[in-house]
Amino acid sequence: MQFDEAENLCKKTLEIHRIHSPPASLEEAADRRLMALICEAKGDYESALEHLVLSSMVMIANGQENEVAAIDVSIGNIYMSLSRFDEAVFFYQKTLTVFKSSKGDNHPSVASVFVRLSDLYYKTGKLRESRSYCENALRIYAKPVPGTTAEEIASGMTEISAIYESFNEPEEALKLLQKAMKLLEDKPGQQSTIAGIEARMGVMFYMIGRYDDARSSFESAVAKLRASGERKSAFFGVLLNQMGLACVQLFKIDEAAEFFEEAREILEQECGPCHQDTIGVYSNLAATYDAMGR
Repeated sequence: MQFDEAENLCKKTLEIHRIHSPPASLEEAADRRLMALICEAKGDYESALEHLVLSSMVMIANGQENEVAAIDVSIGNIYMSLSRFDEAVFFYQKTLTVFKSSKGDNHPSVASVFVRLSDLYYKTGKLRESRSYCENALRIYAKPVPGTTAEEIASGMTEISAIYESFNEPEEALKLLQKAMKLLEDKPGQQSTIAGIEARMGVMFYMIGRYDDARSSFESAVAKLRASGERKSAFFGVLLNQMGLACVQLFKIDEAAEFFEEAREILEQECGPCHQDTIGVYSNLAATYDAMGR
């Protein structure tokens, strides 16, 4: 991702707005949200917060209540990244009030905020509240209102599965990932997303000792990513390494070595030889070749 270049282009766009656009234009607000996204991706949370607040002020001035609520979710996310949990809760709760009033109690937008609150309460050690918000979100996804897309439900279930994984409930997390995958399997353009879900399932299968299932999940994910042309990304390299580890557990040492070698080539190119993921592959390769007597 070329975030520095994106940031420079966005800065130029905002400067054009400053000179040529009327004050408080919706176009400037949209570009500030984009800039906030870029800043957040770079870890510059304070700058992201500044752009979101300015964007929100424009939306308030233009009477865009639902857009203000959507920005409030992003502000809550930034506060959570900064571990300013009380402020994050304030913005999430504020958003909930707006979404429930404008969209209804069972709208997926409400469920998505429940998921954010669940994640927040897990991070602050309030596990009962965290679980309760998970369950509330799942009830909405189980009976979606008309107009809810399969992608929205699948995304929500994938996020909730990560929280159940944090609860050390991998079986429940796996069930949610399987449901998410089923929702997306006949949807065009979702192969990379499904591959990502399969990769997560593979990791969880590996963690609970189901190595055959882990290998099958990794193999399916690898095939989808190869077919979609994503065979040179760092994620693909990490996935190959995981597949190699599953092969080791199944005593398929020759296969493991092949996957580790391919992972090494990709990660050296994408991350460099000193990156921890690359070093991890070196270690796995050394152990594998030792087991092969090489």
